[in-house]
Amino acid sequence: MSSLSRELVFLILQFLDEEKFKETVNKLEQESGFFFNMRHFEDMVTSGEWDEVEKYLSGFTKVDDNRYSMKIFFEIRKQKYLEALDKRDRAKAVEILVKDLKVFAAFNEDLFKEITHLLTLDNFRENEQLSKYGDTKSARSIMLAELKKLIEANPLFRDKLQFPSLKNSRLRTLINQSLNWQHQLCKNPRPNPDIKTLFVDHSCGQPNGARAPSPVTNPLMGAVPKAGGFPPLSAHGPFQPTPAALPTSLAGWMANPSPVPHPSASAGPIGLTAPNNAAAILKRPRTPPANNPAMDYQTADSEHVLKRGKPFGLSDEVNNLPVNILPVAYASQTHGQSSYSSDDLPKNVVMNLSQGSAVKSMDFHPMQQILLLVGTNIGDAMVWDLGSHQRIAQKSFKVWELSSCSMPLQASLANDYTVSVNRVMWSPDGTLFGVAYSKHIVHLYSYHGGDDLRNHLEIEAHVGNVNDLAFSYPNKQLSIITCGEDRLIKVWDAATGTKQFTFEGHEAPVYSICPHHKETIQFIFSTATDGKIKAWLYDNMGSRVDYNAPGHSSTTMAYSSDGARLFSCGTNKDGESHLVEWNESEGSVKRTYHGLGKRSVGVVQFDTTKNRFLAAGDEFAIKFWDMDNLNPLTSIDADGGLPASPCIRFNKEGILLAVSTDDNGVKILANAEGIRLLRTMESRIFDPSRVPPGSVLKVPAIGTFGSTNATVGTSIGDRSAPVTAMVGMSTDNRNVVDIKPRIADESAEKSRIWKLTEINESSQCRSLRLPDNLTAMRVSRLIYTNSGLAVLALASNAVHKLWKWPRNDRTLKATASIMPQLWQPASGILMTNDISDLNPEDAVPCFALSKNDSYVMSASGGKISLFNMMTFKTMTTFMPPPPVATYLAFHPQDNNIIAIGMDDSSIQIYNVRVDEVKTKLKGHQKRITGLAFSHTLNVLVSSGADAQLCVWSTDGWEKQTSKVLQIPTGRVASTIADTRVQFHLDQIHLLAVHETQIAIYEASKLECLKQWFPREASGSITCATYSCDSKSIYVSFEDGSIGVLTASHLRLRCRINPAAYLPPNPSLRVYPLVIAAHPSDPDQFALGLTDGGVHILEPLETEGKWGTSPPVENGAGPSTTSGATGSEQPQR
Repeated sequence: MSSLSRELVFLILQFLDEEKFKETVNKLEQESGFFFNMRHFEDMVTSGEWDEVEKYLSGFTKVDDNRYSMKIFFEIRKQKYLEALDKRDRAKAVEILVKDLKVFAAFNEDLFKEITHLLTLDNFRENEQLSKYGDTKSARSIMLAELKKLIEANPLFRDKLQFPSLKNSRLRTLINQSLNWQHQLCKNPRPNPDIKTLFVDHSCGQPNGARAPSPVTNPLMGAVPKAGGFPPLSAHGPFQPTPAALPTSLAGWMANPSPVPHPSASAGPIGLTAPNNAAAILKRPRTPPANNPAMDYQTADSEHVLKRGKPFGLSDEVNNLPVNILPVAYASQTHGQSSYSSDDLPKNVVMNLSQGSAVKSMDFHPMQQILLLVGTNIGDAMVWDLGSHQRIAQKSFKVWELSSCSMPLQASLANDYTVSVNRVMWSPDGTLFGVAYSKHIVHLYSYHGGDDLRNHLEIEAHVGNVNDLAFSYPNKQLSIITCGEDRLIKVWDAATGTKQFTFEGHEAPVYSICPHHKETIQFIFSTATDGKIKAWLYDNMGSRVDYNAPGHSSTTMAYSSDGARLFSCGTNKDGESHLVEWNESEGSVKRTYHGLGKRSVGVVQFDTTKNRFLAAGDEFAIKFWDMDNLNPLTSIDADGGLPASPCIRFNKEGILLAVSTDDNGVKILANAEGIRLLRTMESRIFDPSRVPPGSVLKVPAIGTFGSTNATVGTSIGDRSAPVTAMVGMSTDNRNVVDIKPRIADESAEKSRIWKLTEINESSQCRSLRLPDNLTAMRVSRLIYTNSGLAVLALASNAVHKLWKWPRNDRTLKATASIMPQLWQPASGILMTNDISDLNPEDAVPCFALSKNDSYVMSASGGKISLFNMMTFKTMTTFMPPPPVATYLAFHPQDNNIIAIGMDDSSIQIYNVRVDEVKTKLKGHQKRITGLAFSHTLNVLVSSGADAQLCVWSTDGWEKQTSKVLQIPTGRVASTIADTRVQFHLDQIHLLAVHETQIAIYEASKLECLKQWFPREASGSITCATYSCDSKSIYVSFEDGSIGVLTASHLRLRCRINPAAYLPPNPSLRVYPLVIAAHPSDPDQFALGLTDGGVHILEPLETEGKWGTSPPVENGAGPSTTSGATGSEQPQR
């Protein structure tokens, strides 16, 4: 095959990849043998698709080509053989031995005999060379690393492992250039030729009397239908980043390109046709200067391209053609950026503002630079005058016209009136501001200066959370845009509240909106919690974009102040954050900024300023970037006290920066210019009882701020996730407003009496990571033995690990002061659960230990196994799936009776002795995640992934009562979040643990006595347990921290931060998945971590316990529902 033909194959591969013909791509790779796709190969090996692996390899090499190839095929077939043996499928193993491995006997007969001998062993790990063989997943991973080395060393793969560096859509570009050239040759070229096919050369039909200018600057291939009804090949260039004179277009983001294994570089359009209206912009995303009219080969079919088309622009080669078009550059790059330095950033803390409740959103007034609008998690919106350090106006949440509300909203408010603010924002002229709440409602207030704040509009905008709002001028009239949990975006007239548009199309709650305009074209970006980005014009034609945010994250988007550059920042469910700049001409990421943490808590917030700088709140600090530099410019902690992901907001001039704090306040940071501004205002003393509000601030009346053509929606500042934490409320019926002042007024006095104990360093406690020479896999279950001298862990690969401390006069229990032994019997066998055909990583592991520590019942997605704890031998297996066991509990009076929770939501009461299911209990809707017996009440309490608790009589096994857990207002729990239950020592009170809360119930009636909700900065609760004396509750969080609560009134008395027991490793997100309390030492507990480690933690011997109990007064007693620690307790 000629060199050009070979290159054509690469172009076809790129085209097929862009069109997402994945199987065809891999087939062509194999048949041509030109490019070995290592990523595809890794996926197949990891999934164990052995036949497909060998078929793909056959396109590049055969078994006997060379020693590298022989070794590659041998390792693959050996792994397939060992997996069959591991599943005890001897028939399959024999088949593999005869058909696949026998070919190697001719080269190494002894090796083949040794492999054959493995058939005679009960466990092939008895072979010395295979004794270290772990689980299937880890073995495949180890083999894959070896295969990659062999492939890279194999000369047959030389020059086949790297895909050529190509511009985006290179094949389309060549076709486009061909069409341009064909059009040049037309005798009577038409300005807008109608191209219907690529099968024959193009020629224009009827003459139009004029020869069109050269279209070589124009992507022409816009609407070429594929045979069989496939979408056209159209390529649309998005949001052209141009000088101010050039309007830009939306259409390129109609593409939905995604990262592919065939790398490609960007190629931006050079010149584009100017559209006459918004519809034209979407059909013809090409915008040249007015003095260079080019043609657009677009047909009516092109509208069908909008959902599937790919970004497309002419390649750089077009620059060599004789056209008079200047290269496009970012306007912001010519605005004298060199005049800025990092010293211009506001980094000096100049004041602290105490809110009394957690800050959710902030926005500076667009005209009055020292006015700050703040929204909190108890529904307050307030205006601060930074010159006087005073809160000059405040509005607490209250429905203005309850009778006008929908019945669902009325019912929701009747059940729970607490509401959080999700977003606050000033209108562009500062005469209005909007407040989006966590329940249906948006409030608009008109601001008339000073403390003159008036109700303007109440809109029931969405069902559930209103996650974001923004202002825009779509028809030269002010509108307010909202988005919500109901997956909708709506546009309202800001004067009357009349709904103007409803945009539907997202498949998940809409997280944020970013309105913007280019010349006369107004549009809205929207992002959803599933990581989808869409864009809308103000019409009813549906979204023009279906695009994935980096990392499929909850994302906010913002333009630079001049509207020339587009940025986004978001955090996904795994805590990975992405701050990027978009290449608008390609609809792809142009820059990915480095420096964000790998385990962010909550969604990282960001903002832009001065057309030059980016800032993000991350890892308890504020990080700054120069827009043109991928690496962070600097990072500051603002003198400490920031939450993990603080809210941040610049003022319009970028001389002040507001940041939320961990103790429910706001810090104001300033640069030199900002400090001068504040000093000039400090002489003013605001007192609304003595000074007329208007004379204090001299703020013009409504309608006099600025002009209505102010840029709107160009910057996104603080944003908090729709899932919000609650603050504490007394169980009586007092209004929330009655509680806030007391918390604020008494906080200083209380802090002098009691301080929360913070453990921040390893020297402040005793911690020990247990030794482990086995494969490190995340710890799924963890328990101390009843003797207190050993710890048993079940890893996600279905393998148990047992650590034992030596019993002697010095060691009477497990301790962090003495290293235990990872114990194994002399046989060296491991306690490994049956996994059937299920990937252990996808299973829900569970186990239960007998009272005398002699055996353990365990399951990891397969059969339930009963192991002897002394010999590690499997005594029996039973209950093959389906359904799969998800929780196990021994009956307190009879070790032969086991309650087994199932993934089909049932509970089976099983008698081991007679191998019989006595009864099945049904009452849950999702899998069982917790079981607890009370021998005092003679009940079994069950909990499920449906957040429901059920009480069953152990006499007749009938259901006595049930209750659904009360999820905090503003929080949306995961659909399969585990709920665990544990009885207090008194066997009457019940601890319920959910990712959103800790709750104490009176078990017989399931009456909720107390609830505790974590501060948002800590992330979700991963596990919790009573101490052995039931006086404390140990709680682990997604940010790696551990909380110690006083059980009697659910107050946090000690917080152990991850730095106290984990070595610093910013690239690895490690946190506890499970926590276990020592059976006799109330101040010792163990942690099972995501990296496979197990840690023992104890307080220092000089301390003896984890902190001191907080005072019980002021609503913290047994009758109180304690709230978020961030707002209830002083943080140090």
